[in-house]
Amino acid sequence: MITETRQYMTFKLGDELFAIDVAQVREVLEVSQITKVPTAPAYMRGVVNVRGQATPVVDLRLRFGLAPGTDTVHTRIIVMELELDGEATVLGGIADSVHEVIELEPSSIDPAPRIAMRWRTDFIQGMGKRGDDFIIILDVNAVFSSEDVARVEAAGHQLGEPAPAAEG
Repeated sequence: MITETRQYMTFKLGDELFAIDVAQVREVLEVSQITKVPTAPAYMRGVVNVRGQATPVVDLRLRFGLAPGTDTVHTRIIVMELELDGEATVLGGIADSVHEVIELEPSSIDPAPRIAMRWRTDFIQGMGKRGDDFIIILDVNAVFSSEDVARVEAAGHQLGEPAPAAEG
């Protein structure tokens, strides 16, 4: 349950507006060269080079069971810091577009409905309301299991560090 006013970064997947706690966002990047990881799950896009580190990237649309999207000029990689099994893990999530940082009071956040949700309720911290818009507040630590990340990190290490981008 959310008990204090917090800042959230909002982003879209399809027609839905999502938010994650801004404290978990390290940076937002344009989609760049993503190196495929052959043994990764389908929703795993691959790894990107973030400041010299191979960072796993997840297609959030696929992770949530949506139809695959096409990258556009608005598509972004949200680099997040998660805590999995007590360990800090850096992971990128591909969103259709990133919007703004907003502040939500606990009074404007309801618990996730238990029925009639197309999203897994264990992924959702609450439903924020801002004007007429509903914002699905994600629990990013629940979205990614340590098992998923370990599998991707292992596959990423097998690939070695991504090659630096060509100058040109």
